[in-house]
Amino acid sequence: MADDFERMWRDLEPVGRASASGGYFRQPFTTSERELAAWFVEQAETRSLRIETDEIGNVVAWWDVGEGPGVLTGSHLDSVLDGGAFDGPLGVVSAFAALDLLRERGFVPARPLGVSVFVEEEGSRFGLACLGSRLAAGVVTWEQARELRDHAGVAFGDVAEGGGSRLLDEVGTFVELHVEQGRDLVDRGAAVGVASGIWPHGRYRFDFTGAANHAGTTRMEDRTDPMLTYAMTALAANKQARLAGQRATFGRLEVTPNGTNAIPSRVIAWLDARCSSDAALAALVEAITDQAAGRAGRDGTRVEVTAESVSGSVSFDAALAALVAADHAGGDWPVISTQAGHDAGILSAAGIPTAMLFVRNPTGVSHSPEEFASMPDCLAGVSALADTLERLAR
Repeated sequence: MADDFERMWRDLEPVGRASASGGYFRQPFTTSERELAAWFVEQAETRSLRIETDEIGNVVAWWDVGEGPGVLTGSHLDSVLDGGAFDGPLGVVSAFAALDLLRERGFVPARPLGVSVFVEEEGSRFGLACLGSRLAAGVVTWEQARELRDHAGVAFGDVAEGGGSRLLDEVGTFVELHVEQGRDLVDRGAAVGVASGIWPHGRYRFDFTGAANHAGTTRMEDRTDPMLTYAMTALAANKQARLAGQRATFGRLEVTPNGTNAIPSRVIAWLDARCSSDAALAALVEAITDQAAGRAGRDGTRVEVTAESVSGSVSFDAALAALVAADHAGGDWPVISTQAGHDAGILSAAGIPTAMLFVRNPTGVSHSPEEFASMPDCLAGVSALADTLERLAR
């Protein structure tokens, strides 16, 4: 099992990696991500798994044994811009390694077992996180998704065949293994944990508009500068989130005309907000919006806020989480919450009993080249996933 895992990990390691930063650029339907998709099919075929695809780009490789609703595992292969190696691919590689381990054990499932890859989980190209799983679960329609565009103006409908998806019709349970995107397991001294739920989160577009002018000849008191309104809004978001114990991040910015010697006419900024409850999320975004509007009034600018995507809080099936976590060598695995969104959250909200396993991340860093998990912890995750699949597919 260890040799298979390490071999697969070596296969993936160079794909889409930037030489300068060491980070990964594996945006959906780009060369590197399509290379990973081909690798997935190759790995499935070497294990004699049946490949099933939909018109969106999602793929499931089935071990056709037993009968009844299947047990599905897997994750995603795309990355954020300049992302880490483990977010997504760890769950896919671990899924294949777990199936290998079950076969080594001589285990014959009573239910079909599948390994999945969902496209555009990060939302790094078309702006909507978990797009593939949202489409597969029917949360987003093809008519809505096809018009989503990347930074170059390419529409999702231009790269994906489009239409419906039946991949989840025969799925009875979903289990996703993921690198932890924080330090909870580090603080607990545990290599593996089980998710209790996902914080609600959303992406909001702030359009600040003003008047372009000369950076040298325009007196400070004569300016209508949307950059100032944005800057104060970013500071307000930081303050409001800190006071409430929540999360708020402005991580993407577009400036027009984007010249060093010009006052901008427009600034578009995207807010990522995450909170411990749906009510807290609504309150945080409202507070930030109110302060942005107040500042715009003083600056003579305008601001418009659009919610591009909002995902409510997710509570994973408590009985399933307890079953997954209980009675292991060394005691029960800890049950923890997560502030990051996942395909598992989409499937859970769609009514599919879902569980998540986390593998310890000693740096606590994610969405960065510094993201990491040690090989012993990764192999512990594979064993944990194999144990979980065995429990669920008996």
